[in-house]
Amino acid sequence: MTRPNAFEADFSDKYNDDDPDGYRVAEAPFGKAAGGSDLEVRLFELPPGQNVCPYHYEYVEEWLLVMVGEVQVRTPHGTAPAQAGDVVCFPAGPDGAHKVWNEGDASARVVMFSAATVPSVAVYPDSDKVGVWTANERDQWMFRGGEPKLEYFDGEPPATH
Repeated sequence: MTRPNAFEADFSDKYNDDDPDGYRVAEAPFGKAAGGSDLEVRLFELPPGQNVCPYHYEYVEEWLLVMVGEVQVRTPHGTAPAQAGDVVCFPAGPDGAHKVWNEGDASARVVMFSAATVPSVAVYPDSDKVGVWTANERDQWMFRGGEPKLEYFDGEPPATH
């Protein structure tokens, strides 16, 4: 059995230079490293001034556990700090919208938990986007929510049988 340690994780090669400033965090897929498949468990290192991801909500419950440092947590009810040891539940749907960032002087570490089911959908209210992720990368989509919605049978050829 593999037992990754959140306090000993090495993030030196986990940063993505393609991420824009403000979203340059390192991620370790801890759930997969421990052999899990039903729960998405992701450990993030947030340098000062960085965000885990844009303000969003999903249609599954998500959880935040602050491991090291202090972060700011924005929800539909406002913004509040969360410190090491704090646990926050973001319910499924719009009431669970959230954004997590580090305003401190030192890096923080947080763990995000959610269901590992696909397809999954995330809504980004600040930018009016919707993201859809599936097991097939070719079928993953990010689109603007304000674009006209299609009818169910739009573009389908006439039924032949």
